[in-house]
Amino acid sequence: MLYLRWMNLPLDHGSTLQPATTSRTTATAKTPTAATDSTPTPASPPAKATVRMAGKTVVEVESKTVINFTSGFSHKLLCDGLTFTAGSACVYSCAFCYVEDLMRKNPHRLPNPEDHQSMVIRRRNAVEVAKRQLTFRDGSPRFPDPNDRRVIYASPLVDVAANLELARETVEICREILTRTAWQIRLLSKSSLLRRIADELGDFRDRVIYGVSTGTLDDRLGASFEKGTALVSKRIQSLRRLQDDGFRTYAMVCPSLPLADDAAYQAFAEQAAEELRTDQCEHVWAEVLNVRGQSMVRTCDALRQGGYAEHAERLERVSTDREAWEAYARSTFEAHARCHEGTPGKLRFLQYVGRGTRPYWDAQIARGAVLL
Repeated sequence: MLYLRWMNLPLDHGSTLQPATTSRTTATAKTPTAATDSTPTPASPPAKATVRMAGKTVVEVESKTVINFTSGFSHKLLCDGLTFTAGSACVYSCAFCYVEDLMRKNPHRLPNPEDHQSMVIRRRNAVEVAKRQLTFRDGSPRFPDPNDRRVIYASPLVDVAANLELARETVEICREILTRTAWQIRLLSKSSLLRRIADELGDFRDRVIYGVSTGTLDDRLGASFEKGTALVSKRIQSLRRLQDDGFRTYAMVCPSLPLADDAAYQAFAEQAAEELRTDQCEHVWAEVLNVRGQSMVRTCDALRQGGYAEHAERLERVSTDREAWEAYARSTFEAHARCHEGTPGKLRFLQYVGRGTRPYWDAQIARGAVLL
C-alpha cells in the first residue's frame, strides 16, 4: 500500500529524480558478514542483473546489519554514535564522494572495485534487518527507555531519498526506529524528496531532523560535480517547505570550493545563510572539500568538463600547496563564523587538523570549529 501510494505522487516540477525501475530479480551477492557504515558487507561476484536505477546496475548484498551502534560520525556531532544505512553504493555519482575510495581498500567486496560508481549496492531486506537489530527474539524492544533520546544519523554511505523507492525504504526503516525506541533521527539528502518522507512521518515530527547538503548555490555549477542529484534550488525549496510547515531542519553547507578572495567567501556564507534560512535551522554544518583517494582529481575533471576551468585551477592550486589549503579552510570558516556569531553553538565547522595547524583551530572551538 505504501509503495503504490508513493509511486502515484507527482514529482516536483523540474526534479531530476525518477521512480526506480523495479523487477522481481536483482543481482545478488552472498557471504552474510556483519557490516558497519565504513565497511560494507563483503560480496561474491554477482549474478546477471536485471534492475537498474539512474542507469546503474542494482546489486543486493546480504547483511546482518543496517544500524551501526558505534559510528565515528559522532565525532562530527551528527549523531550519538548511531547511524543507519540501507546501501553501500549510491544512486548518485558525486565526483567528491569518498565511498568509492573506501571500496578500493576492500577489493573483495565487488568483483571489480573500479565499477563502484556504476553500481547501486543495496542491503537485502534492510527493513527487516533493522527490525531484528532493534528487538529481542520475542519481539520486545531492545531499547525501551523513554529517556533514551540519542540521535541516529542516515546515511553515512548513500543518499536516503535518491528516488521514490529508496525514500520509501527510508520511511520504513525510520518507522521501525521511531516505534521501537525514543531515539531522534537526523536525515541528510541531496534530493528534493525529503518532504515526502516528512509527510509520511508527520506523526513523529518532533523526533526527525531534516537537512539538505550543498556546497554551492549555483544550479549549473553544482550539476557539474554532483551527478544525478536534484538541482540545488530544488533542494533549498524542499528545505524551506519543511521549515514553513514547522518541521525540524538543519543545514549542511559542504563541500564548498575555494573562492577568489575573502570577500567572495563572505558573500557566499551570507548568501547560503539567507537561502537556507539558517535562522530557522537547529544547526549549520560546513566543510571544505576533503581529500580522499582520487576525489580531488575527479572533482577537478568534472569542473573542467562542466565548463568551470577557473574553479578547477583554484582547487588544484590549493590541493598542491599546504599553506594555500590552510588559507582556504580558514577563509571558509571565518566567513561562516562571522555569519553565526550571534547564535553560539549553531555553527559546526568540520576541520581535519594536524600538529602545525592545531593551535589556530583549538582557538576556534568556541566559535564553532569541530576538530577531526
